[in-house]
Parts: sequence; structure tokens; C-alpha cells
Amino acid sequence: MLAPVVSTRWLRDRSATSNALAVDDVVVADVRWYLDERSGREAYLRGHIPGAVFVELEGCLAGPGGPRVGRHPLPAPEVFAEGMRRSGISDTTTVVAYDDAGGVIAARLVWMLRVTGREAALLDGGIGAYEGPLDEGEHTRSPGVFSPVEWPNDRLVDIDDLDASGLMLIDARDPSRFSGEVEPIDARRGHIPGARNLPCRQNLDTDGRLLAPARLRERFESLGVDDTTAVVSYCGSGVTACFNLIALELAGFAPGRLYPGSWSQYSHATKRPVAEGPGSAGD
Repeated sequence: MLAPVVSTRWLRDRSATSNALAVDDVVVADVRWYLDERSGREAYLRGHIPGAVFVELEGCLAGPGGPRVGRHPLPAPEVFAEGMRRSGISDTTTVVAYDDAGGVIAARLVWMLRVTGREAALLDGGIGAYEGPLDEGEHTRSPGVFSPVEWPNDRLVDIDDLDASGLMLIDARDPSRFSGEVEPIDARRGHIPGARNLPCRQNLDTDGRLLAPARLRERFESLGVDDTTAVVSYCGSGVTACFNLIALELAGFAPGRLYPGSWSQYSHATKRPVAEGPGSAGD
């Protein structure tokens, strides 16, 4: 299977032209999205990697949100399939996804494709790694042929599964949110009791590229992860948690599981306890 992260050089080597990072069997996907409600689509229209299509987080990579399910629950397989078809992505397409945050948002699309058996990878460094002029406006492709596939139960946990023994919960949020120092959007401050903090943005170097696999492995090992650990990743709403799952795979560990509801669901479950205070950041 394709590695979970590829470089712009990898993409250029498969490009049929010198001015567009796309070929018939490879689709580049722009997955920009912002917590502060700026428009990812508007950012895409102002400038994107040539040949890239825009994939909307809301409505395509997430179902309707709410306190009982969280802000970004997984969409129905049919909804995801329709979004991929409209984007020109087929079952046999290789997707390379990027954003402008080192991959912390685009990882959601990559994870969704990989767990359903498709070839997908993050573009290391995102749009900032692309050398060359950007295109403006919208790039469209002919509709793809993409089959609905059920989300695999062995790669997910729900809120009731959190009570099972033997799971290691890893929280991808920034330390200030994990500790409860700040909480800009969710119902309660803090984190799930027993969770450990591995801020997903700290998987990046100063150039916005992923750390080397050995360094990523050290970060996970500092939390107590080994080759037998059953890792469950969560964040605010199940999006950036996927970036830690990609990093976990890149570091050579067994696949982890996603808690899609994440803190946006858990914090509304008022009968469940919360913890506050700092945790290990994996450094």
C-alpha cells in the first residue's frame, strides 16, 4: 500500500505535465478548513496547487453534528462516496491530500480513504511545500466511480467503548485545551480521564513537514506506546486526531483507532467525568 505521506517530488515524478500536479490515476485534493470559520473554499479559490480539486470537510468528510454525536461525526458511507464521485475520485484513484497546516486537516480525508481500502497519502509540507505558481478559481474533474464502504468497526471506538480496559487514549489537541486552561468551543474544559496528550501540530518540524519516522516513534514511546498498545486517538471533533493516526502509522506502530465523537461529544456527556491539568506532550 502507498506510504501515508509523500513528497512533492513523488507527485511530480508521476505528473504527465510540468505545470500540474495531477495525472489520470492521481488526484490532488485541497482540504483546507478553519476552526475560526474562515472559508477553506475561498482560500482554495484564491490559490491552490495546479490541478487540485477542493474537498469540503463539512458535508463530505463529516455528517451532521450535534451534542450527542460531536461536531464532525463520520458521514454515512453513501454521503462520503457521493462527495468523492463529485470530486472526480474513483475507487482506483490515488489521492494526495494537502492543506495549509502541515496536514492536520487533510489527514481526515487520507485516513477515511485508507481505512476503506483506497490509496491515499498526505502531501508532506502541504501547500507551503509546493514550488511554483498557484492556480486560481475552481478545477473540476469528470465524476468518478466510488463505491460506498462501511466504516470498519475495528478502526473505530464510540463513547461507550471508552470504558473498555487496555486502551490508551491519546489526545491530539494543544496542551492548553488538554489541560483545561482554555476551551474556545466545547461544553466543558479538560480531557478524558487517563488520556495522554500528544499535540498533533508538534509532529511537524519548523518547515511544516512531518518529523522523521524515528522521531515520531520516540514521541509515541514517551507516552508508553509500544508495538502491542491499543491506541485510540481523539481531538476536539475527530479531525486532527487522524493526523496522529497517520503519524502512528508512519512511525511503524500497529494501526490505531479513531474516536470520531472526540471531546465535542464527550464534553456534552455530563455524567461522564473529566480531568484537568497538564499531561505529557511526548517531547
